[in-house]
Amino acid sequence: MANRFGVVLRDARRRAGLTQDELAARSGVGVRTIRRLETGSGTDPRIGTVTLLADALDVSQDERRDLLSAADGQHRPSPEPPEAEPSGAARWQAPVTETPAAVVPGGLPAVPPEVSAAADHLARVVTARLRREEELRRVHDPFPLPVRWRQAPEHLADHWDNICRVPAGVTAVPLELSGEVGDIAGAFRRVPSRRMVVLGRAGSGKTVLTLRFVLDTLAARPQGGAVPMIFNIGSWDPTAMPLRTWLVEMLQRDQPGLATAAPGGATLAAVLVDTGRVLPVLDGFDELAEGLHRPALETLNSLSMPLLLTSRSDEYERAVTAVDVLTSAAVVELTDLTPDDLAGYLPRTARRVRTGDGSGTTMWNTVIGELRDRAEAEASPAANLAAVLTTPLMVGLARTVYSDSRDRDPTELLDTTRFPTAQAIEEHLLDSFVPTVYGGQAASARADGNQRDWGVDRVRRWLGFLADDLDRRGTGDLEWWRMGGSPRRSSRVLLVTAVVWLAAVLVDWLVFTPAHALLTGEPVHWRVVLVDGPVIGLVIGVPCGLLYLLMVVRKGRVLEPARVRVRLLDRSGRQPGFRRKIATRFAAGALGGAVAGVGLALAGVLVKAVSPEWTSVLDSGMAVRATLLDAGIYAVTFGLVCGPVLALAAALEAPANLTTATSPADLLAANRTTTLRLSGILALALGLAIAFGGFAAVGGARTLVAPPWALHWNLRVGLLVGLMGGLSTGMAYIVAFTAWGHWLVFTRLRLPLLGRMPWAVNTFLDDAYRRGVLRQSGAVYQFRHARLQQHLAKAYRTGR
Repeated sequence: MANRFGVVLRDARRRAGLTQDELAARSGVGVRTIRRLETGSGTDPRIGTVTLLADALDVSQDERRDLLSAADGQHRPSPEPPEAEPSGAARWQAPVTETPAAVVPGGLPAVPPEVSAAADHLARVVTARLRREEELRRVHDPFPLPVRWRQAPEHLADHWDNICRVPAGVTAVPLELSGEVGDIAGAFRRVPSRRMVVLGRAGSGKTVLTLRFVLDTLAARPQGGAVPMIFNIGSWDPTAMPLRTWLVEMLQRDQPGLATAAPGGATLAAVLVDTGRVLPVLDGFDELAEGLHRPALETLNSLSMPLLLTSRSDEYERAVTAVDVLTSAAVVELTDLTPDDLAGYLPRTARRVRTGDGSGTTMWNTVIGELRDRAEAEASPAANLAAVLTTPLMVGLARTVYSDSRDRDPTELLDTTRFPTAQAIEEHLLDSFVPTVYGGQAASARADGNQRDWGVDRVRRWLGFLADDLDRRGTGDLEWWRMGGSPRRSSRVLLVTAVVWLAAVLVDWLVFTPAHALLTGEPVHWRVVLVDGPVIGLVIGVPCGLLYLLMVVRKGRVLEPARVRVRLLDRSGRQPGFRRKIATRFAAGALGGAVAGVGLALAGVLVKAVSPEWTSVLDSGMAVRATLLDAGIYAVTFGLVCGPVLALAAALEAPANLTTATSPADLLAANRTTTLRLSGILALALGLAIAFGGFAAVGGARTLVAPPWALHWNLRVGLLVGLMGGLSTGMAYIVAFTAWGHWLVFTRLRLPLLGRMPWAVNTFLDDAYRRGVLRQSGAVYQFRHARLQQHLAKAYRTGR
């Protein structure tokens, strides 16, 4: 209730040492609103307001949940712990429960139906995507590898009293934490703090473990409950962005529909995170940039939210040594595969070979026998191979290279002349993976109608370029809107300007010139046409390039996919900041239109100077007066036209639907559709506004001044100028200021011209995903494993 919320808010503010004015300045919430909330007068607080206040107060997750519960009147007291013995030396066994309701401890605050529906939809989307991921990884073909885990050394975990959340004076009994991949979700539910760290070396199966954890947790999830989501934490900068903000941004990137406003003002993604309906699975703590492990761990320790964190063992141990353990987190580590595991798995993945006695065997039988008999001898050929085939990554690569190929014999891995060390075997498996999946019988057997024969050498060069670009940017997320490589600033501006100029020239030559001859009946003067096209191209291209430099390049902005759709007939609610966006678009349009009008007037005078119809009439004095008069009229006309048109664009933008597709290819298609619809509507509106607005402006100006060399404007001329301006401006907007336009220019055009990608970029990426080279993580691609990415990048840089 509002009164209880006021008490909770006031206590939190005082604990933070802030006055009401200081809290207002930090949160952006008016001081009168804060005073009204603390006194309990007025209406109940909105979820968006509560979120802003909680962020400004930097409260813990439990305190945030308490604020939200008090705001909606659904207060739930925390469950009382078991009564301690009077002596204070009691030992408390953490309750073991496997009920679905235990996925999120302490219950969840009530939310509007729209939020619960969004959580349920998110759960369905994640389930379908991860099941598809398991299929492409062939996790269940013929059965999952026996990835096992056990409790990590005690110095890497917090005290059991903290993990079990027992009260002071009560001693907790340590939990038994060990099992196989299918047990991880149940083990997480047995941990009272719902905080766990999974450690393992590279390729030990952490990613497969997280997939199974999410799917098993979703299977036990109650309706409206928390949704486990995998986030690649390697792209998070804890020094620049709070974890909650980053989680919200990642959710909205992968699920554009969650950027829709929820009741109360905040987005659906923000409400899901704030109310505990997202269970973060933070994958890849070791992939954080150098120097960020300490602040990341400090930030995670300041929060009490349930989470599962994965990391390589060495990186996590160094972070723990420098900072502290992850508060209240149990820690487990993955163990190595054994020769018995390999004996039960690899032979069942290979085709049987007929022997002399009529029985069947596989090529792996000899290798397995060597591993069992001689792996412990340090100098034996099997020792190196046994050291390699202890991780699911290397076993999976060995299966692909040898079990899926009829002409490859795995006994060659025992050849110490070719492979003198374990590292040599690993490099061989990594080096053979791409040629195997893109060539030979294995690729043919797995190919379907969507797969093509690209050529192994070209594929390795293309994949190497992508891997090298990701390495240089320090990320594993292959986002289509950032795939254009890393061109210099000057190259970016020049390329955008050139493309806009070329588009305007083509519009002038192919559309404006024929339409002008048809409507006016005037003969076509090719000398004028050849000058008119490039000049008009400069009028549109140069200002567009300057705006791109000032608004995008110099600010270091990355044009990301739009989280909106074009609203025509629907009456969906307005987003927060709607009026400000309308005003900003109007001001930018008016300024840009005025500048374009002046440029068009200058271009018109230059064209008239080479036109035989004007050279006999126009002298230097008339040219100056005509230029000034046209510039003034065009500036006013275009400014008053472009402002409302851009404001109309803001009014047409509606939040994306929850059902908006979330794969990289579908997100690209959705942005293409939105961009083309919006630019088409704006081009039409701008063309008509220029035609009729200019006709009205010139009609009014003629009452003041009407020399024979000025104000040559009628409705036909207006329609032609409007057609030219609308089409050219629409194309310029697409190229310079949309993520899809950047994709066209820098990825679909520039990279193929440089030989770094094929022309069918989308088809190539989707094909790589189907072959198991790439994987999908929400709306982005990633390489199958970071080790594969590093190997391909190294090979690309060294020219192999």
